Amino acid sequence: MKRIDVVKKPDGWAGESGGRTVPRTKAPTQAETIKKVVAAAKNDAQPVSIRTHRADGKIREDRTYPRSANPRESKG
Repeated sequence: MKRIDVVKKPDGWAGESGGRTVPRTKAPTQAETIKKVVAAAKNDAQPVSIRTHRADGKIREDRTYPRSANPRESKG
């Protein structure tokens, strides 16, 4: 499953996958970046896990798109 992390950058927030910034996901706020990353995930042909990080790097939330691909055994 593909994973996109929403992370803090010096100039705002961005979606990253495999250590690279996902195109068109940079934004000044975390909320705007999440909206852009969710849109990218919904348009992807394969399931995508979105991991949202706090400014300190700790994981705040983990979502899967489409929801039908969400692992049934996860505690989140």
